[in-house]
Amino acid sequence: MAENSSMATAMKTTILLLVSDPIVRSVLQDTLERQGFIVLATGDLGQAVERLKEYSPDLLITRTYVEGLPGHEAAKYLRTKCTTMKVLMLGGLLDDERLKYREALQGFAVFPKPYSAAELLQKIKEVLNTPRDLKRTA
Repeated sequence: MAENSSMATAMKTTILLLVSDPIVRSVLQDTLERQGFIVLATGDLGQAVERLKEYSPDLLITRTYVEGLPGHEAAKYLRTKCTTMKVLMLGGLLDDERLKYREALQGFAVFPKPYSAAELLQKIKEVLNTPRDLKRTA
C-alpha cells in the first residue's frame, strides 16, 4: 500500500531535469519517468527558462556544470523564475567542500557521486519531503 501512495505522489510531481550530457540526461529521465515523475528534460539553460514559463516544477535536478556554467549559478538563476522549486545538485565527490558550501548557502540539496538509481530516488523523496527554506537567497 505504501508503494502505491509513493507512486501516486510521484505522478503528481514535476521535475525539471537540466543535464548537458545527453546520455546521462536520458538515463536519468528514463529512471525518473519509470517511477511516475513528470520529467521536463533539457540540456539547455535557455530551454529550461522557457519550460518555467509553462510549468512550475517541484524540483530542479542539475549537475555541477551545465553548458560550461557552474550548475549552482544555473540553479540560482532558474529559481528566480520559480521561487518554490527545490534544487538537487548531482555530482562532485563525497568530500567536495564546494558542494557542502553551496548546500549551506543556497539551500540546495547535494547528492555526490557515486550513487545508484535506488539511492538517487531515495534522495529525491527526501528532498521533496523537506520544506523549502525561503529565507535563503534564490
